[in-house]
Amino acid sequence: MLPPATTAPRTMASRIRSIFSGSVGNLVEWYDWYVYSAFALYFAPAFFPKGNLTAQLLNSAAIFAVGFLMRPLGGWLMGIYADRHGRKAALLLSVLLMCGGSLLIALTPSYSQIGVAAPILLVLARLLQGLSVGGEYGTSATYLSEMADQRNRGFFSSFQYVTLIAGQLLALLVQLGLQQVLTTEELYAWGWRVPFAIGAVAALVALYLRRTMEETDAFTKQTTAPATPAALAAAPSKLTLLLRYPHEVLTVVGLTLGGTVVFYTFTTYVQKFLVNTAGFSKDAATIVSFGALGVAMLLQPVLGAISDRVGRRPVLLFFGVGSTLGTYPLLTALGHSAGPGAAFGLLVLALCIVSGYTSINAVVKAELFPTEIRALGVGLPYALTVAVFGGSAEYVALLAKDQGVETWFYWYVTACAAISLVVYLRMNDTRDTSRMREE
Repeated sequence: MLPPATTAPRTMASRIRSIFSGSVGNLVEWYDWYVYSAFALYFAPAFFPKGNLTAQLLNSAAIFAVGFLMRPLGGWLMGIYADRHGRKAALLLSVLLMCGGSLLIALTPSYSQIGVAAPILLVLARLLQGLSVGGEYGTSATYLSEMADQRNRGFFSSFQYVTLIAGQLLALLVQLGLQQVLTTEELYAWGWRVPFAIGAVAALVALYLRRTMEETDAFTKQTTAPATPAALAAAPSKLTLLLRYPHEVLTVVGLTLGGTVVFYTFTTYVQKFLVNTAGFSKDAATIVSFGALGVAMLLQPVLGAISDRVGRRPVLLFFGVGSTLGTYPLLTALGHSAGPGAAFGLLVLALCIVSGYTSINAVVKAELFPTEIRALGVGLPYALTVAVFGGSAEYVALLAKDQGVETWFYWYVTACAAISLVVYLRMNDTRDTSRMREE
């Protein structure tokens, strides 16, 4: 038996190159995912029978939620694949699936042309995207965390949400551009297809860039370590191995629950909230959302770096306390905003609080698990939680609005945040207890 292979110390330049390549792919994946939400106001009438705006948005939000139901399957399958065959291989596969989903939406005829087949194809495309994004999160979080050095792990892993938010911003930027060059009638008729076509092409570019990524040292060391045939035969399945870490799995669920509900409330849903509740025009709502998300994107590495100095737990507590106490008054104030300037200020405040979760949640989860189960441990419980709570947030909000009890949703978001706050208060600081220190 040959001794384990050794690897030369990785330079900072090589770390940055690989993180950049992985992050660009992450940006494209999330652009494709959020374009659906950004353009739902325009394509909902094309896929569903005529009705009032809220009813059509409910239909599109239901399919948005259906996409989330595939995320646990993606987190499971891609997590196992990444833990067996490498982080790079799984990230290449996820971007291919996203490309197929976006292309299908761009090419699907409208309800008036093919009837019920239109929403069926829309569901199929969203299922492909859900499978892709479900695998992307856990594998990307694992890759960025493993590729970073110990001193700057929070900073570098924060770029997962830098690129995630950048994907949202790119979706909104495309929307703003199309709103300027196309008439409203053209946007409703065919213009909404353009961003999905852009996403499909961009996914192919991301696929090319991801081919240049290096595999992480943690995974390479694991796969090159000697193992006897008897040990390989007796090795448990990845899912069985994951069940040996119940506390870590429950921690991922608990810290994600509030984070995902608050995040989707103040990012994907807020644009519709400003139109449907605050009475803003679609253009004004888009501009407000774009500006606030730009600020939030810049905050991610700042808070990530802070977590490297003071620990992960204080940053999570900042989010937990802020969202528990601030969600109801912020949503109430946003619903009665006097104008775009006031709405922008309130949304920036909300996203500053949300950044306490988004900036470091990936590294916190990755630090909980050992190498051989890390991608699955991060991806599967996260995806299950997001599927149930994050994916349904917009639908719950619109349903409460439709039933005339919109403030119930404010309390629902607050309760979810409070549950996560309890988890943050009880958990260890993963910066100091990280299993990555053992590698």
